[in-house]
Order: sequence, then C-alpha cells, then structure tokens
Amino acid sequence: MVEVISFFGLGYVGLTTAACFASRGFRVIGFDNDYNKFKAISSGVAPFFEPGLDEILKISLEKGNLKVTMDPNTAVLNSKVTFITVATPSKEDGSIDLSYIKEASKMIGNSLKLKDEWHLVAVKSTVVPTTSEAVVKKIVEETSGKKCGRDFGLCVNPEFLREGNAVEDTLNPDRIIIGEFDEKSGDFLERIYREFYGQKIPPIIRTTPVNAELIKYANNAFLATKVSFINMIANLCQKLPGADVEVVARGIGLDKRIGPLFLKAGAGWGGSCWSKDLKALLSFGLKIGVELPLIEATLKINDSQPYKVVELAKMALGSLRGKRVSILGLAFKPNTDDMRNAVSIKIVEKLLSEGAKVTVYDPKAIENAKSIFFERVEYAKNIEDCLRNSECAVIVTEWDEFKKLKPEYFVKLMRDPVIVDARRIFCPMEFQDKVKFVAIGLSNNFERIQKT
Repeated sequence: MVEVISFFGLGYVGLTTAACFASRGFRVIGFDNDYNKFKAISSGVAPFFEPGLDEILKISLEKGNLKVTMDPNTAVLNSKVTFITVATPSKEDGSIDLSYIKEASKMIGNSLKLKDEWHLVAVKSTVVPTTSEAVVKKIVEETSGKKCGRDFGLCVNPEFLREGNAVEDTLNPDRIIIGEFDEKSGDFLERIYREFYGQKIPPIIRTTPVNAELIKYANNAFLATKVSFINMIANLCQKLPGADVEVVARGIGLDKRIGPLFLKAGAGWGGSCWSKDLKALLSFGLKIGVELPLIEATLKINDSQPYKVVELAKMALGSLRGKRVSILGLAFKPNTDDMRNAVSIKIVEKLLSEGAKVTVYDPKAIENAKSIFFERVEYAKNIEDCLRNSECAVIVTEWDEFKKLKPEYFVKLMRDPVIVDARRIFCPMEFQDKVKFVAIGLSNNFERIQKT
C-alpha cells in the first residue's frame, strides 16, 4: 500500500521530488515556512524554472495528491515518512551551515512528540559525514523524547538531481543510496522506492549513514574535478600551436576508464551545489585532520577560469575600455533560471571593472540578474537586441538557441565582431574566416587575431 510521505523544504530538490511522487499516485504533503513560496506552489506555480515541473505540479494539485502546508505538525502527523530537503549553504569560511537542518530536526521532533506511531526520518539534504546521526538523530530524540531505532527510524537518502533535468533525474535515476540506521528503516524506505519505480527500479545500495553522506560529496567532487581537469588542459592548449581541447577531450574520452562525460572545457562550473559541497568537504577534512589537496586544486582552477574568458576578449579587442560587449547567457547552466555562483557574474564584473559597456541576455535568468547587476548593465529582450552594435559577443551559457547562430548573424548585427566562445558551442572552421573568433582551449587565438 502506498504510504503518505512528507517533505520539509520545498526548494529545487524538495518540490521536484514531492511533485514526482505525487504524479505517480503517492499522497504527498509538502511543508515550507516561506509564505511566498507556499502561496506560489499552492496556486500551481513553481517558484523557480525547471523544465516539466509546472505541468506535474498542477496535475498533482488538481488530483489532490499533493498538498502544501506551513504547519509542520500537519506534515508529520499525517505521513509515515518525512524527507528533510532543506538547504545546507556555506558559512563564510566555507564550512557547512546546518542551521536549517537543525531547525527542521527540531520541528520534526516536536511533531513526533504528539505521535504514537513509528515514523521514518530520511535526510535527503546534502550534509557532511556524521551529521545525520550526530545532529539530526540527536535533536529529534531530544525534542521528541523518543528513541531512534525503536520509536522512529532514520535513513540518509542523498539526491543526485541536475538542475534543468531534475524531473527526468527523479523519474529515471542512476541509483538509489540508502544509508540506514537500522534494518527496519532501510526496508521501509526501499519498499517506498520499489512502489514508486515498479519494474524500472534502479540499482539500490544499502549502507551506513556515513557512507551515504560521503557518497554524495565524493560524487560531486569527482565530477567537479573532471571539469577542472579539462579546463586546465584547455588553458595549456591555448598556448600550443595546432592544439584544440575539443579534440583532446574526444581522444581521452574514448578510453572506457575515463569516459566522455564532464570533459567539456569552458568558463568553469557554477550553481549552488559543487562549490558549496567541495568547500564543505575541504573544511570537514581539515576539521578531522585530513588534507584534501585535489579538492583545493579543483576549486582553485575553477575560481580562475571565468577570468580566462575576459583575457580572451581583452587580447582580441586590445582594450575593453569603452567597448560594447554582449553577454549571451547568464544562468549557471541551460534550462534553469538559477544564477547562484554563475560564472557570468565574475565575467560581467570583470568586464565592468575594465571599463566595458555590457549588455546581457538570457532566456530565463534576466529577472534574477537584475538583483545582481542592477543598472550597471543593459538588459536585452532577445539575442538581436543584445548583439546590435556591440563589438564583442561572449557565449557564457550554452542555451540551444545560441547554438543555432551562424557567423553571418553576428556580422549583420555587430560592429567588426569578435566572438568569444567560452562554451565551445561553435565550429571554429565555420567562424574563423568570417569573424574574429576565439575560444576556450583553442590554440593560436591571439596570433590569428593580431594578423587579421
């Protein structure tokens, strides 16, 4: 029988997962204490852009499978399992901020005090190793007066959702990780997932809570390291005659021990997860006396990569002062409006500091950008408005609509156009004979421009 499940925190992870469970017939209660978020979700509108989410959200609300509340007791007392999906941001020193985790644990504990039945608490938020047992379990026990393993269960169930693909990743994940405090907790959570996925159940790994917590961090750290590695090679390629990081990436990606994924050189990675998680892991390691030099290098390479883009523009134009520069793409990745830690922020800020006049365009992130750049840049309504009369166009986010652009389009709208392909979405051979073209990881950029 399908159980009623609840979610504490209706951000990217919580709302997407809740809506997906509801879309498959589960009865779901979503809790969040943010009134604006509660109001938007109740009306069937997600408070952020995620492809496919609005559709399943509306359907789930209309069918009555999903209900949202601002009362924690309503969520806990009327469900059998509560997923903690609150944010775990970084403190100023890079260490993890567990304030939302602690707050959620207290509320769940206070609600469980009023409940006689066994209840499962599943931590889906990203937390450093030992947090679930040392913090969540301890707080829930203290506030509820109940014993974990007897009166309530505890699991760590990390998420691996990609913004822009979160619905697809929820419905078709690579694996399910269950870090169980006891066998009863693990059995219960596995049964819920088996009901949710049916015959299409992905591989399930059942392990200890600390292993589950570490799997999430190791997963993100490895992917981030892979991207920073290929960006390091890209910077090397730019100094070597005839080198192209795209070719190098294809060559090493065919090695089955390496694989082709996450070998796309560019302006660096952004978003709310990788930087936060790597800094938290680094801080946690230092706390227990373990140095993580590879994590340090990964962060260092990524922090400097956006400025490589500005260097390309500066070398191509000679000087940025007074030059009109168009930025195509602001979100940290396509198919989202999220600008948290987006590389576009560093690129635009550096361009402004160099005296450039900047015009920006993004299909979804313009409104979020306005709260970052305010009146310091011009906001275009479309690609044409962004490019008109500019002298340099920088591709920062690889939206599909940008990939379709031809060199003639830039020539028609721009003044003596310089194209900086920071995401390698264009074919150099197609562009180089028609415009001044430079790209991350492509050799002879500067020499070719100086001869043009």
